[in-house]
Parts: sequence; structure tokens; C-alpha cells
Amino acid sequence: MPLTASQTTPQTSWQQELAKACRQLPELLNYLELDLKQISVNPQVTTKFPLHVTYAYLSRIEKGNPNDPLLRQILPIDDELVFHPGYTTNPVGDLEAGQTPGLLHKYHGRLLLITTGGCSINCRYCFRREYPYNGNQTSKSVEQAAINYIKQRPEISEVILSGGDPLILSDARLSSMVAKLEEIPHLKRLRIHTRLPVTLPSRVDSPLLKWLSRTRLTTSIVLHVNHPNELDGAVSEALLLLRQTGVILLNQSVLLKGINDSELTLCELSESLFQNGVLPYYLHLLDKVSGSQHFDLPEADARLLYHKIRSKLPGYLVPTLVRERSGFPYKSPVL
Repeated sequence: MPLTASQTTPQTSWQQELAKACRQLPELLNYLELDLKQISVNPQVTTKFPLHVTYAYLSRIEKGNPNDPLLRQILPIDDELVFHPGYTTNPVGDLEAGQTPGLLHKYHGRLLLITTGGCSINCRYCFRREYPYNGNQTSKSVEQAAINYIKQRPEISEVILSGGDPLILSDARLSSMVAKLEEIPHLKRLRIHTRLPVTLPSRVDSPLLKWLSRTRLTTSIVLHVNHPNELDGAVSEALLLLRQTGVILLNQSVLLKGINDSELTLCELSESLFQNGVLPYYLHLLDKVSGSQHFDLPEADARLLYHKIRSKLPGYLVPTLVRERSGFPYKSPVL
């Protein structure tokens, strides 16, 4: 029997859960039973890029383990303050691709709307961790300019909602935006880049499922899962509900040193994703954003690892290894 949102959504709304997210380092360490002496944490780091993580995500982190792969994705450490040449605040050329506020047009036939700067979790390697969201997102006041831009370009067949995380927005706001996009005859596809079904599974509620199931646009949701431990029972239920609306579920991961840079982990991730009806899509080399250099893996090591997972998995479970290069007309495969 199909699941319904009422079976999986707790009494506490997703907005209330989000409001209670962990934002203070002492709170994080106390919850995870960690001592500040165990890790090279620097509280000064959070003044530039705040700590922010939901308790739904924290609950999957092994308590007392400073090397937990999920913890390392969200823990602000001293290395973020170290300057390294070649790591910048604009690693993939987002600023140059802006056409109207919140609209990035890099690739033929598709464009991206930065709908919000908000996220449910601040990943420490985020390539937009220093993006100037103020004045550069698709707010209600500037939405019409983006709509007009799309209307005037019949070659555009797909719109990508990104951020931040678009599912931070209310369903009323999202459904209103999508309704306007649906009125553009040459648009065929809608893509939503989001981490919320993983970091806050309660976000997959009845209002979200309702408008997703009704849109005329062929819709795909591109998740961001880096490690199999991110997938628990609540996430599985949320993904099942999304699949029941008819959306296509894809995943993109980032190859992160010390987190998922092993053959075993990447193979298990692909298997777990497919078990949940999600196809592995991209495995990104790290975008070289300032403060993220400690996550980076040499390209030669990435290639070697990629060939190992290709030898273990069927082709449909192998994500494409890519690097995004500023100014290039597509993601560059790393072979």
C-alpha cells in the first residue's frame, strides 16, 4: 500500500524542525559527546560561514567519533582559515553567468534560478559559501524579470531551481513560481537541486507532494548525498513519497578527502541510492572554493578511484566523474 504524507510527517512541522536546527558549536559538541580538545575546531570560522545543521542529520552521526564522515562535512575547523592559491570565492564562474538577479545562464537549453540563500545545513565545502546572495536571488520582486528572460529565449527547455536550497521556500511560493514557468510553452522540464529530503525528511509533506504531482513539466529532483550513512529510514520513506508523484530522482555527490574517497564507500553509496529509487548522476571533483582545500583530492587519485568503482558496479550505478570549469559550456568529464 502506498505511503501517505500523514504516515511519515511528525506532529512537529518541518518549519519548526528547521527553526530548532543546531547553530552553536557548544550545542553541537554536547549533543555528539565530543570534547573540543579532540578536534581542531576554531569558533572564529563560524563568524564567516555559520554552523547550521538539522537534528535529523545530526542523529545519524556516531557520538564520540570526531572522524565521523557526516560530522566532517559540517564541522568548522582551523583548516578553513588557511589561505591556498587557486582557491577562490567564485570557483565556478557564477558571478559571470548572472543575467538578471538570481538567474544564471551557463549552458545551452537550460538555466538556473537561485531561489534563496537559505539551506538546512551548511556544508563546509559548499562552492557557494561566499556567494553574494543579497541582490542575487530570485525574490518575488525580481521574479518577473527572470520569467521575461526565459520567455524571450525559445531554445530554453529546462529550468533548474537551486540556491541555497529551493525547498527552504514555502510550498505556496514554490507552486506559484512553477505555475508561472508552466505558462511558458517552450519549457519542458523542471529540475530541483535540493538536500532537504535527506537533511530534513519531514519537508516531504502533503503540500509539496501535491504541487509536484500536478505540474505539467517533467520534473527531476537532484539530491546531494555523499555517504551511505546519510540514508536512514526516514529518508527512505521521504524518497518513496517523492517517487510516488512521478518525479525522477537523481543524485550528485562531491568527492571529499577523508569522507567518501574509498572504493567501498562509493560502491555502497550507489547501491543504497538505487535501493531507494535514486540514480547516481554526477560525482564532482571539489569546486575550489576558499576554505575547502582540506577536502580536495588530487585528480590522479580521483581517476584511479573512479576506475575501481567502474570495475565493481554495473554501468547504471556509476555516476559520471566531472569537474565544473568556469566558462565551459558543459561539465567536463574526468576520464
